[in-house]
Formats: sequence, structure tokens, C-alpha cells
Amino acid sequence: MDNPDKGRILPLMENDLIIIGGGLNGPALALAAAKAGLKSTVIDALPVATREAGEFDGRSYALALSSQRMLAALGLWNELADNAQPMQEIKVSDGRVGDAKVFLGLHFDSAEIEDGPMGYMVEDRYLRRALLAAMQANDKITHLSGETVISQEVDAYGARVSLASGGTLSGRLLVGADGRKSGTCARAGIKRTGWSYGQTALVCAIAHEKPHHGIAHQLFLPPGPLAILPLTGNRSSIVWSEKDAQARAINALPEAQYLDVLRPRFGDFLGEISLAGGRYTYPLNLTLANAFVADRVALVGDAAHGMHPIAGQGLNAGLRDVAALAHVITHAVRRGEDFASPQVLARYQSWRRWDTASLAAATDVFNRLFSNDNPLLRMGRDLGMALVNAAPGLRRDFIREAAGLTGELPDLMRS
Repeated sequence: MDNPDKGRILPLMENDLIIIGGGLNGPALALAAAKAGLKSTVIDALPVATREAGEFDGRSYALALSSQRMLAALGLWNELADNAQPMQEIKVSDGRVGDAKVFLGLHFDSAEIEDGPMGYMVEDRYLRRALLAAMQANDKITHLSGETVISQEVDAYGARVSLASGGTLSGRLLVGADGRKSGTCARAGIKRTGWSYGQTALVCAIAHEKPHHGIAHQLFLPPGPLAILPLTGNRSSIVWSEKDAQARAINALPEAQYLDVLRPRFGDFLGEISLAGGRYTYPLNLTLANAFVADRVALVGDAAHGMHPIAGQGLNAGLRDVAALAHVITHAVRRGEDFASPQVLARYQSWRRWDTASLAAATDVFNRLFSNDNPLLRMGRDLGMALVNAAPGLRRDFIREAAGLTGELPDLMRS
């Protein structure tokens, strides 16, 4: 195929990539681009001190095995491994608040695949600090902290942004990694589609008497799902969905009363429980960018797609975006293409839009199907889970899907 960029002389730019967003996906992309010899500036609205804070704020991530492989390829896993909890099993149940009769619908065991644990739980504080340290040690990455973008423009050769501090930056490609309310997306003229679920996620970490044995639990309750995810030691991360008004009332309770509300939902299978960090709430909604790319612009992570946390795939989907964009860019550079051209960015969009739309649709359907107490729906979903659980081949497919090992994997996510 003819290369439209071959022989084309492009003007010099300060950066290869300008990445707006210093959370998790933005720094990961900068590190991936650096492996291809590309220079990036990461514009982060938060100060470095905030990102480097060492106290545990209760937030943790369920990293699929493919995401762990990516972090290893970026040179981060040695820093994270000692504080990562392998997820050996996943149990999916259907129940009611305070009802001891819980239907165990699905049981996934990593022993059924040859690749090891399905994933790892990692606390936000460790992942954040590992990314910061790696960026600071890489001479191809500039990290602008406590800085925001107020305008952006593109032309046939690159992108330019104006900063709130009064400075400007130029680069070949502008990447929005700035969350569900992405300013990069809005300034590029990309519309969004979505809706609120009328649910709020209560997020915290708990300590418990008994060991969890690396088992993750997803319990479906009528107000919304409850995830109990294993952390190192006798601790677990909780992502607990309730209707908005109920969640506000629960979160306003003192610690002892908060735990009193959680206990009948959580059960007593891990013994006595106590809080092991701060409490947080997040409104739950679906928001999808109608396009993942525009002229000299690409979106990754929540800037491209924000979905319900019911399957714990939010960060994994974002890291898959990063890995796919890095893959497309790296291969374009090797071929001598302008890696930010419409032809190259179209490859990224075609790779990721269908996958993320399918995942968003699945999480939307699962949440609507399971967040109710309709007896007919309960009977149908329990029967469906039982059928999957009784079919070894189908169950293995679900395990590989949970581990992020299905579909076409970008270079960074291969073993």
C-alpha cells in the first residue's frame, strides 16, 4: 500500500505527543511512547505532591492479566509486585440484603487456564507513585503538574495548546486522557452519548478477621452490585452501588453506623470487619465519545468511554486503549509514516471503538438485568449463570475474557 506520508517533510515540534491528563492512562501512554523513541509532555491538573501522597485512600484497581503484562513491559511491575494481590478465583452470586440464601451462579478459577492468576489487585497509591517515578526518570517525558489547558488548535502538521499559566506547547499529536468530562474531547468538537444510572458507588477498603484466599466476589443485590476484591493481607476493596439518595444517606453516617449498613450486605464469611481507609462516593453513568479521534487528536480511557464498574473493567479498558494507540503509533513510526495522520489514527479508532462499545453495552445490560428484584428476571439470570457454570468450555472463555486475553492484543499486552 502506498504511504501518503513518505517523503513528506514535517516542521519541527516541541513534542511528539501532548498528553492532557496525569492520572493513570496519560503517564502510561507517555512511557509507552518513550519506548518508541517519542517525546511527550504530560499536562496534569493536580500538583505532584497530591499524586505522590502515600496514605491509603481506599481506592484500588482490579488489573487483568493483560494489564499486568503491559505494566511489566513498561518496567513498572518490579515496583508493584510486592503490593499486588493475585486474584485466583472469582465468585458471582445473586442475593438480597440480609438474606442468608445466596445463589452462587458463577465460579471462575484461574487453575482452569495456563496463564496464572486472572489478574491482580493494586492500590491506587502504589500504581500512581510507580508511574510518577518512571516518568521522572525518563528523559523523553516532561511532566507539567498543577497546569491546565484553556484552548487547543490543530493544523495539517500538528497541534498547539495554550496553558492557564500563559505558556503554549506544540506537538504532532494531542491525546485526551482527561476523564469523563474531557475538555480535549469537547474542544475537538466530539459529541458524547450517555446517561445516568441513578446509582452511586460507595468505595472503601475494609480489614477482616479471616483470609480471603485471593477470591474476588461480585454479589448482585436489588439496589446495585457489591464487589468484594482481595487486597494484600486480610483486607478487601469494596465497590458498593446504591440508589443515589440512599448512597448519600449512607455515606453521611458515622463510621460505626456505616459498617452496620454494610454488614448485612457483606455477610460474615470473612469474620468481623472494620474500615481500613477513607470512604468515597462516585456517581455512576455511561458516557461514550461519538468518535475516539479527530484531526491530530486521540482519546483514551474515560475521555473515550466511561462505563459502569460492574465488571471492574474501567482501568483495563483504558490501558487497552493506551496499548493499542502505542501499538499503532510505534508501527507507523517504523514504516516512516506521520503517526498522527488521519490514516494512522483511523487504525486506532477501528481497533478500539467496537470493543469498548460492546463492553459498555454489556455492563449496561448486566446492571439493568441484575439491579432489581423482579422474580422472573431473577429466575432467568440465575438459570443463565448456572448454565454457563456447568459448561467448562464456556466458563474457560469467560475466564480468559476476565483476564483480558481475548481478541487481538497489542504488543505491550502479549506475554
